[in-house]
Amino acid sequence: MKLLNMIRHNRGLLVAASLFASTVAQATTDVNIGVQPATQPIYIAKAAGYLQPIEEKYDVNFVFHSFSYGAPENQALATGAIDLASAGMGPAIIASARLPAQLLAITILEQTAILVPSDSTITSVADLKGKKVAYPGKGSQQFPLLIKALSDAGLDINDIELFKTKGSNVGQLVTQKDVDAGITWDLHVSKALASGEAKVLIKAEEILPLKSDHYIGNGFYGRTDFIDNNPELVQDLMSSIVQAIELIKSEPETAIDYWQKEIGFPKDVISFSINQQISVYSTDISPDASTVEKFTTFLQDAGILEANDTPKFNETFAKNAMK
Repeated sequence: MKLLNMIRHNRGLLVAASLFASTVAQATTDVNIGVQPATQPIYIAKAAGYLQPIEEKYDVNFVFHSFSYGAPENQALATGAIDLASAGMGPAIIASARLPAQLLAITILEQTAILVPSDSTITSVADLKGKKVAYPGKGSQQFPLLIKALSDAGLDINDIELFKTKGSNVGQLVTQKDVDAGITWDLHVSKALASGEAKVLIKAEEILPLKSDHYIGNGFYGRTDFIDNNPELVQDLMSSIVQAIELIKSEPETAIDYWQKEIGFPKDVISFSINQQISVYSTDISPDASTVEKFTTFLQDAGILEANDTPKFNETFAKNAMK
């Protein structure tokens, strides 16, 4: 009897093991994507249902991981915690230069601006002389933009009083008049502007136009090994981003509702960003060599990149998606 029970028990174990092995073999693979709480097209691709057919086609599950800024997002990419990333062009270029990663697309233009209180008497960058200006640190792309804006106005960084803070704090410092001006990125720019307590002194497109007469704000990039091992999936994902941008341009109110749901920012802030073109969208998402080279030189001149840092970029996926 004991022997019979042992046989039955062992058979049960074998069946359970077989079922477990089958489940593991059929398990959906997670594709981890780094994002930030901003008006990134990848959120629209998700909310509009453009990612679901890709998930079903390749038996994957796209998992979004939110980061407040680019540095920790790049750290996650470096450790393999994420496979793909959507972030500001500064972090995107740095990652593609210093990590085994490639820039795949330029997904948002503009995004950065210098703000002043709405009732400020400052009307030009030259008027910033002697004023306190908030900025998100020397490692940010906003810092060299500020330096260039000052230089174009005949000033240098020593002509102003710098106040270092988080990018998310800049708008509030400006609206509360704790500083005379500040430079930050969207949606922090639009939040300050939508309050009615701040105005734009100068947009990034006036400081450094790089693509279609605009500054470049956001990039999509990924680990080279993931891209090389999953080219068809990456291609379909790039196509979904172009599809998302088409929706943003043709149905902005729908896109605004999607973003509100996905990132939790107030609708009026997102509307301000889109309607006032603080963030600008183009279906030409190609990271062309000329644009990448100009932006790289800009970061090298600012000391953010070294002279021998050479970003790696792949236009193929973007160009195919644009067809």
